[in-house]
Amino acid sequence: MKQYDLVVLGGGPGGYVAAIRAAQLGLKTALVEQERLGGICLNWGCIPTKALLKNAEVLHYVKHAQDYGISIPDYSVDFTATIHRSREVAERLSKGVQYLMKKNGIEHIQGRGRLESLNTIKVESEGGTLAIGARNIIIATGGRPKLYPGMETDGHRVLTAREAMVLPKPPKKLVVIGAGAIGVEFAYFFHEFGTKVQLLEMLPTILPIEDQDVSREVARSFKKIGIGIKTEARVERMEVLKTKVKVHVLCKEKEEVVEGDRVLVATGITGNIENLGLEEAGVSTAGGFIPINEYCETNQEHIYAIGDVAGPPWLAHVASAQGHVAVEHAAGKKVHPLDYTAIPACTYCQPQVASVGYTEQQAKELGFDLAIGRFDFRANGRALASNAPNGFVKLIFDRKYGELLGAHIVGSEATELIAELALAKGLEATYEDLARTVHAHPTLSEAVMEAALDAFGEAIHH
Repeated sequence: MKQYDLVVLGGGPGGYVAAIRAAQLGLKTALVEQERLGGICLNWGCIPTKALLKNAEVLHYVKHAQDYGISIPDYSVDFTATIHRSREVAERLSKGVQYLMKKNGIEHIQGRGRLESLNTIKVESEGGTLAIGARNIIIATGGRPKLYPGMETDGHRVLTAREAMVLPKPPKKLVVIGAGAIGVEFAYFFHEFGTKVQLLEMLPTILPIEDQDVSREVARSFKKIGIGIKTEARVERMEVLKTKVKVHVLCKEKEEVVEGDRVLVATGITGNIENLGLEEAGVSTAGGFIPINEYCETNQEHIYAIGDVAGPPWLAHVASAQGHVAVEHAAGKKVHPLDYTAIPACTYCQPQVASVGYTEQQAKELGFDLAIGRFDFRANGRALASNAPNGFVKLIFDRKYGELLGAHIVGSEATELIAELALAKGLEATYEDLARTVHAHPTLSEAVMEAALDAFGEAIHH
């Protein structure tokens, strides 16, 4: 039986990053993946959806070219080409991960891995069964859409994101159940391609984990362009008919029926913990996930779990960061555990949304005396020059020490702008650090500086 220092189960953004880091540290490493390298993120999630959203953004520019003094009286949309470009981008990156495996001397074993014991894995593939040994194991098997009773998908009328991103044509009417990042992004995408979209969210706001001011701004923007939104709306059941779906909703204690020719279910994630041999190996699970400690270790020493299978936040960059932590801990290195309050979250609709740290409500509940600064993009020269005046930067500081507690951006390029604030949060920066850092003019990032100044009554262009 072949022995390894580390075996990784799953080749997504957590698993393949962990394998590469292990190889860099000189560990004999194998990666077991039954499908394509890159996982859901690269093949069916982050990357192809962002390609689709870029197409939607370009289409928006074409439709509104007159705003820039450019006349495009006649244009056509090839939706099939839009989907094809998305798949091409994913294909190219998946091949890139294959190259990285070879470059780093990592053995890629095609098949499904299952723990037989604390140090033995059985891999089943079309070619048969293989047993391998491992001193350390990382479980990075990812997650899948969480479906609730009454919301079962059929891949035709009732879809998950995976089916939605390869539809042959845009639906005429789409009902999106769940207004988190995935639901909101698809709502925006299909709206731009002419679909009448209705968003249903069980909680009081769309993007419910974001700061309430941000959620309200996105809701206002969506309603303005014609995307329907119903909050406090609980789906009771669905009737799947030949040409449409009837969604029965209890909306603020009132029964309603919402119809669409397709329904997208985007109601959360559950971990892929089944048929992994976790019980046999004594690895604990809870609520559909594998609990971990600060070093991403499970209750069993030398068995780690990273990414979606280990629970929220369900973000590719969290999985990759956890991969570093787990491998370095397994290799006996000095490890700095992740600060989960300094991890940025991004939503790529228009306007974009990005945040890091505490929301205003969370910071208040923790007992901080707050100083809050806000700067609207409509007062930013670059935003106006780019015809992108919607949105704002909102910064939350501890008034006593001036430390940045949270940052929230809604607007053009918010997902790029958040990096500065994630760095600031991680370094425990104060409002003075942000306010006194000279930001280039004219840039959208000046709004960060202005928001910091505003928190303590020093804003120049407010």
